[in-house]
Amino acid sequence: MDALITPFRDALVTLDRNGAERIFQQALASQSPLAAVEQLVVPALELIGQDWHEGNIALSQVYMSGRACVELVERVLPPGDPARKNPLPSAIVVLNDNHMLGKRIVYSVMRASGHPLLDYGRLDVERLVERALADKIRVLLISVLILPSALKIKEVCARLKASGADVRVLVGGAPFLFDDQLWQEVGADAVGYSAAEAVAIVDRWMDEMQ
Repeated sequence: MDALITPFRDALVTLDRNGAERIFQQALASQSPLAAVEQLVVPALELIGQDWHEGNIALSQVYMSGRACVELVERVLPPGDPARKNPLPSAIVVLNDNHMLGKRIVYSVMRASGHPLLDYGRLDVERLVERALADKIRVLLISVLILPSALKIKEVCARLKASGADVRVLVGGAPFLFDDQLWQEVGADAVGYSAAEAVAIVDRWMDEMQ
């Protein structure tokens, strides 16, 4: 699978959708849909995020790469399991960023694992805190692609804590891969490095918080 990541990344940044589709289908031939997403799509997009951070590609290339992957991922990830898991009110959001793929992947996998959760789309700090409090959210998943957005999580966590709300915050995205202490610095309760890891963390929290 590792040998496919760079060609897949290259196809995405050059807007070669046919090439990206071909490589994705090659991955699906030997892996489950979830494994193909987590072992091919996610690493390729992490490389693209790093390329943008280093100034090697344009933001438009990041955006179009994400759009292409959304189409691929939504075709293969299951929509959800009808057997639900005694959930606490939960939500997922992209904070400030325009890059939605990471959230879409985690949202699909969470639902497939029996966790219904609200999809907040993209929100800024003010609107996110207001909505989380209004919905009495207990578990909040925040996805970001770039460091400035990750640093905004600190304000979200501080405002939720100041309100007295009992909310656990799980973060994920490229900045947390590059700095393994960042999640603690922004006040999150945990970091998930993959969709499957996010599911495992939320499963554990659900048991602890009932």
